[in-house]
Amino acid sequence: MKLAFVFPGQGSQAVGMGKGFAEEHLDRASRLLGFDLKKICLEGPEEELKRTEVQQPAIFTVSAAAYDLLIKKGIKPDVVAGHSLGEYSALYAAGSISFEDGVRTVNQRGRFMQEAVPEGTGAMAALLGGERETIISICLEIGNVWPANFNSPGQVVISGKKESVALAGEKLKSAGVKRIIPLPVSAPFHCPLMKPAADKLSERLAAITINNARLPVYSNITARPVTDGGKIKELLVRQVTGSVLWEDSVKNMIDEGVSKFIEVGPGKVLAGLIKKISANVEVISYEEVN
Repeated sequence: MKLAFVFPGQGSQAVGMGKGFAEEHLDRASRLLGFDLKKICLEGPEEELKRTEVQQPAIFTVSAAAYDLLIKKGIKPDVVAGHSLGEYSALYAAGSISFEDGVRTVNQRGRFMQEAVPEGTGAMAALLGGERETIISICLEIGNVWPANFNSPGQVVISGKKESVALAGEKLKSAGVKRIIPLPVSAPFHCPLMKPAADKLSERLAAITINNARLPVYSNITARPVTDGGKIKELLVRQVTGSVLWEDSVKNMIDEGVSKFIEVGPGKVLAGLIKKISANVEVISYEEVN
């Protein structure tokens, strides 16, 4: 019976997150970044917290603080995984990346991703219902639109050029997708349009130390465990333009003996996804741990 810690990505933020336990971590992050991340996190405004280069270090910092809280309580994971940005929090938990490098890197990652595509030209949409293979083939047929996240059975996110995402939406509706929800994002994440961001991130990662992980980290790109520091770097670069295989990752963790998941960070997005992937595992938030 194994325990997995899972770490959320963008979209899980909320003003006030980290209150009562993350202040020290937020102070450290504010000093590293040169702006008052703590104030934005705890007091807002929400619009400022939503900015990707603010949101990414904010979620990373609060997730790191939540992880440190669990460790103080004597609760340790057997394996870790994170959704997109959350992979950096998972790597912090696995001892691969330092808090300082994590904060600075995800802030830059956010900026690189924002700069990669002119604002308003890209889009993302969540698809509810529909078959995975059908979604992949329609995206291929239309071009300039790609599956970005395979989140859970019947929930896939697509990403790409605005007009291509809209066209894919129309085609996918007639191919059995029940609902298409445009996402309020500032850029089309996890698709080849992010190549300029991946190139810049590669340079940034080359300048920092990524240690071999102390425990298995399930990669978004392969849905398989990885511990080698060099391989982790390569996968983090590929993750910027590639699909997040979250459903596959969770299924593989369960197949390899994970029976309990703790969501470590703000929100309960991953708990909801995991419950859709399997009804036979326990899923709780770090806040529910005594």
